[in-house]
Amino acid sequence: MSLRQFQTITRQAFRGYSSRRSSFTPTALKLSQGQRQSLRFCSVLLPVSCAASIAPASATSAASYSTAAAIDMSANNDYKNAASIYEFTVKDTHGNDISLDKYKGKVLLVVNIASKCGLTKNNYQKLTDLKEKYGESGLVILNFPCNQFGSQMPEADGEAMVCHLRDSKADIGEVFAKVDVNGDSAAPLYKYLKAKQTGTLGSGIKWNFTKFLVNKEGIPVNRYAPTTDPMDIAKDIEKLL
Repeated sequence: MSLRQFQTITRQAFRGYSSRRSSFTPTALKLSQGQRQSLRFCSVLLPVSCAASIAPASATSAASYSTAAAIDMSANNDYKNAASIYEFTVKDTHGNDISLDKYKGKVLLVVNIASKCGLTKNNYQKLTDLKEKYGESGLVILNFPCNQFGSQMPEADGEAMVCHLRDSKADIGEVFAKVDVNGDSAAPLYKYLKAKQTGTLGSGIKWNFTKFLVNKEGIPVNRYAPTTDPMDIAKDIEKLL
């Protein structure tokens, strides 16, 4: 049997199946014995989802592809191909989607923060100082609470986080929803940052208050250890402003 005959038989079979699902059999079609045998052979080897691959190209549409799979791919893999930080969307502490392209033209400092860490007091104070000193010149600090290290960020997102920072007198800039920064569940943004700026002993985030410096084009240009005093980054920030 030729490919064209095969395609014709298959389309007839599926049309017959759709209209008479409960009683459909190959004998409902006007087929020769040989054609029925070929069709039965096809039905064993090819699941219904393969029909689109047999039909003419014009019958195949975008609906054949899984939107959910495309979203998963974007979240888990496309960070490797991102040209800049601007291609990522994150959630703020109140759950709203924020596209990072809103910060185009700004120098960014990305920090994973925690409230109960031994480094918290100094970092909150020095990040506040950095914001006050360079905020009007174009520095924006992006803070991502993270509870992966010793469960040292117990505060919930939203009002609890806002109140915690206010009570700590930490005017440290933009605050986003809590994220993981390591492992398979890490936020795509952090996977991207770690891929672009690996640490001394590997790409994994070592502890709270690891810092990434991002230039005005959205490219990560440096990474600093949790113990690096934020004010020690000032000279690098000035070069980018």
